[in-house]
Amino acid sequence: MTQPDPCDAQLFAARLTPHRSLSQSHFRVLMMVFAGAAFVSALPFVFLGAWPVMGFMGLDVALFYFAFRANYRAARAFEEVVVTPLELSVAKVTQHGQCSEYFCHPAFVRLERQVHEEYGVERVSLVSRGQALEVASFLGPDAKARFADGLSGALAEARKGPRFS
Repeated sequence: MTQPDPCDAQLFAARLTPHRSLSQSHFRVLMMVFAGAAFVSALPFVFLGAWPVMGFMGLDVALFYFAFRANYRAARAFEEVVVTPLELSVAKVTQHGQCSEYFCHPAFVRLERQVHEEYGVERVSLVSRGQALEVASFLGPDAKARFADGLSGALAEARKGPRFS
């Protein structure tokens, strides 16, 4: 029986995605209600002879739809952070699928947090060799704080080196 290599053990792994509170099925329901309300509110204007109002209400519905579609497209972005005893890797994927990867040794990385008195953690950055990389930018203050605590603990564990026994 072979033992797994301690150098490859994951001390921390996180996939961060932007939060979206509206599911696809709820989006369909919202669109039907919004379109129905626009149609019903435009009918009196059509009967009074102000028929262009119907077109403008349809334009409102179309703009509402495209704004939500753009929001869902932006939600395809994500970040993956993995810490092993010998490597810290960060992969940032944009909404268009473009991937940027960053690798460094955890012993040479410092975690910096910008904390606001009222709002909490505003920014989490990994600093190595004088260059900073912001991570978890789309998370809220509480989620950033939890992420930073977990990552900080993993970096401290990685600085101890791999455990061979």
